[in-house]
Amino acid sequence: MAVLGAGGGTSSYEEIESTELIILWGSNPREAHPIFFHHLMKGVRNGAEMYTIDPRRTTSAQWADTWMGLNVGSDIVLANAVGREIIAQDLHNKEFISHSTSGFETYAARVQPYTLEYAREITGIPAEAIRQLAYDYATAKTAQLCWVLGITEHHNGTDNVLALIDLALLTGHVGRFGSGLVPIRGQNNVQGGGDMGGLPNKYPGYQDVEDPASRCKFEEAWGCELNPVDGRHISLMFDAMEEGTIRGLYVVGENPAQSEADADRIRKLLANLEFMVAQDIFLTKTAAMADVVFPAAVGWAESEGTATSSDRRVQRIRAALQPPGEAKHDHEIIAMLANAMGHDWGSPSAFEIWEELRSLSPMHYGMTYERLEELGGIQWPCPDLDHPGTPFLHSWLWEDTLPREPAPFKPVDYAPPIDPLSEDYPIRLTTGRRLDSYNTGVQSGGYQSPIRHGGVLDMAPADAARLSVGEGEVVRIASRRASIEAPVRFDSALRPGLAFMSVHHPDDADVNRLTIDAWDPQAGTAEFKATAIRVDKITV
Repeated sequence: MAVLGAGGGTSSYEEIESTELIILWGSNPREAHPIFFHHLMKGVRNGAEMYTIDPRRTTSAQWADTWMGLNVGSDIVLANAVGREIIAQDLHNKEFISHSTSGFETYAARVQPYTLEYAREITGIPAEAIRQLAYDYATAKTAQLCWVLGITEHHNGTDNVLALIDLALLTGHVGRFGSGLVPIRGQNNVQGGGDMGGLPNKYPGYQDVEDPASRCKFEEAWGCELNPVDGRHISLMFDAMEEGTIRGLYVVGENPAQSEADADRIRKLLANLEFMVAQDIFLTKTAAMADVVFPAAVGWAESEGTATSSDRRVQRIRAALQPPGEAKHDHEIIAMLANAMGHDWGSPSAFEIWEELRSLSPMHYGMTYERLEELGGIQWPCPDLDHPGTPFLHSWLWEDTLPREPAPFKPVDYAPPIDPLSEDYPIRLTTGRRLDSYNTGVQSGGYQSPIRHGGVLDMAPADAARLSVGEGEVVRIASRRASIEAPVRFDSALRPGLAFMSVHHPDDADVNRLTIDAWDPQAGTAEFKATAIRVDKITV
């Protein structure tokens, strides 16, 4: 948003089906985003060349032409080296850079130290492979650059993203059909949550909380005075709990007792709150700690409304089932709570809430329920009732006269993971998802799956052999914060020195007790992907 002015991916899913080059960077959609992966595979079968850049040789990497197994946390070094090589080989899009961007000279100077040899030393990727990636990306007619939590779940996740955006500006791979930047959202309707104002510094439609004109509009619509200061993101909220400035919490559809880094600290903070309310479809570990629990309906099966996919497509959702027992829709519970506090919100329907949203968010104004039904979904922005929606963003970059300031390069520098490897903690643990399960397992743990591995520690066979550990043997896994026990699973897709655990089975292997809560100062996201651990054989 700081570069291009929009909080969503630039491309449509259909573009990856016909693009010339696909780069998956810190992304394993075969397991984490299987619907998107179907679109991607159409592109591969239509002849797209594919790179995967990931410390692990994931199941997505198995479909790639080239897998680049970089060291965890070295993404900026690789991106800057690719940018430097593109410039050194005179492959950058000079016309696009001159017309549509600013700050190129500063960027070019900043990436100069990131030589191929330096990048090889830090990332572990051969210099020739980096050179080839630079050439292929710069010379492709169209290219889709995709990323997800492997880029963002670092203490410098925002800088990682900026480094990738700089590559798109350098080559002109943005703002036109087939070429774009594709942040694949980590969960269903995450895009929609942000669009609706589920961010501490934004109102619906990405309108700034600290902008007086935006704030005035919402104050008039809602009939109240609004706080003129940005709120806290989740990491700052936990810091405020530690300081005692936040003493109560309202948790809707989240399970922070198991999903957040350094889980022992988080549970202590939650336990010390004066009052906590949980609103969820299951009695999660967080809900079990709450003073009050509101049973909620399942959004995708029992509710009316809309959902938004990673390519900004708003679609209607309809209730297939009635909520069981006393469970109610989230918006009903919130309205009832407001009424109980003395504010007459009535009982607004999902349709009435959507109509209010349309009146306040220009990017959604043209999306009536009728048009969403008729068109099978509409991609924002859709500013009027005749607008068809916007399949790809930032076409203004290619207009003869730019309607706004050029897109700025945002050069960034490498900073290694906060949790360093050492003699005592020599193995790098990274975490992620598997195809059969979902997040902390609350929704998926109640059924069996023939492809489920459970709460295991994936290790390189060479590391296990060095420790005299057999497959299936339970070991002790220690970080600088805590230790847990879990059985070992051999994974030949892991290089020696790298281990992996999923986040889905905290009741069996509570991996977030190990992870570090160092967080990105811009986004507030913790560094789930880079934990230093030691693996010990358990002797009886």
